[in-house]
Amino acid sequence: MLDPYNAFLYRNDDASGGEGPLAGVTIGIKANIAVNGMPYHAGIGAWEDRVADADAEVVTRLREAGAAITGILNMEEGALGAKTNNPHFGPTHNPHKHGYSPGGSSGGSGAAVAAGLCDAALGTDTMGSVRIPAAHCGVYGFKPATGKVSQDGLIPADPSLDAIGPLARDLDMLERVGRVVSDFGDTDIEGAGAVLIDHGVEVQLPIAATFETVVAALDHAPAKVSLRHPQSRIRFAGFIGVSKFMAADLSGVSVSENLAKLLTYGPKRSEKDWAQDQAIVTQARDEVRDIVSRHGFLIMPTVPNTAFPHFEPEPAAQADFTCLANIAGMPAISLPMGFTAEGLPMDVQIVASTGAEAGLFRLARQLDAKLGAYRAPNKGA
Repeated sequence: MLDPYNAFLYRNDDASGGEGPLAGVTIGIKANIAVNGMPYHAGIGAWEDRVADADAEVVTRLREAGAAITGILNMEEGALGAKTNNPHFGPTHNPHKHGYSPGGSSGGSGAAVAAGLCDAALGTDTMGSVRIPAAHCGVYGFKPATGKVSQDGLIPADPSLDAIGPLARDLDMLERVGRVVSDFGDTDIEGAGAVLIDHGVEVQLPIAATFETVVAALDHAPAKVSLRHPQSRIRFAGFIGVSKFMAADLSGVSVSENLAKLLTYGPKRSEKDWAQDQAIVTQARDEVRDIVSRHGFLIMPTVPNTAFPHFEPEPAAQADFTCLANIAGMPAISLPMGFTAEGLPMDVQIVASTGAEAGLFRLARQLDAKLGAYRAPNKGA
């Protein structure tokens, strides 16, 4: 199967599955998740020749459910970033517009699913890295709650925030894979929900306008809530923790100049500033949990910007909305909400309580049916 997007770094088109709930389903795996006998390098050039000698637990679960594992997908170097222009393995192109970013860090996962190169894919989400590519590629993405999906066989970015999660072209497939790789709660969602205001995020006009139509499509008017700190400050505080962890974890490993620079931010943080960062993360975690507890769910744009050309700098604010679910440790779904006049996808995300995964998918299905916004890429884009 042709891959003009550079989504797959390794393909096994002869892969076969077995019997089970995922029989006949083809699944690609992000390069930081171990698949026995396949490359396992997290997008890091120094590890290009590494091959996994065992399956990660999530891959074992997929195989036991009958899925066929078709290959390894491109990603941001070390899973830090949201563009997927890898300095060692090349850029992955957005199936909706060639030369544009598919998002990241699971950009290969988003592109492969959107282009129909596999039925579903696994990515990893530390501050939004499943949901950001879902948004830029116009597909569906699910981030499980912290502790509800195994990190066995994962090359981590920050274990306190990391979650392995699936991407797919519809919610049924997303839930089928999500139920296999993670632990689902059957609690439903009660409440009218909440949306963030005064969040300090500059949202592109098409996304802001489309999000308003999404809010209007909800069965009940949601509450309007705000957080103590601007979301850019919350995202930066989370990033500092990721930078500190990865700097220690990758000590002595040769990485690109760009990643090396990102890994300096955490270690050079003063004790006073680090303490403030931790306080902000804790406050944001408690606030988001309280909002969801009181209102049932939290709904936001997935990202404030649409996909952008690879030659442009990566917008820093891409994870300003998505980081909140990781910091709160809660499950979240990203689903298509529309397209810009230029044909670029836009997604909306829903965050719910841990244990309410079934209710989260039920609500996502209700909204998806009203929006009807999924659209396959134009192959001539």
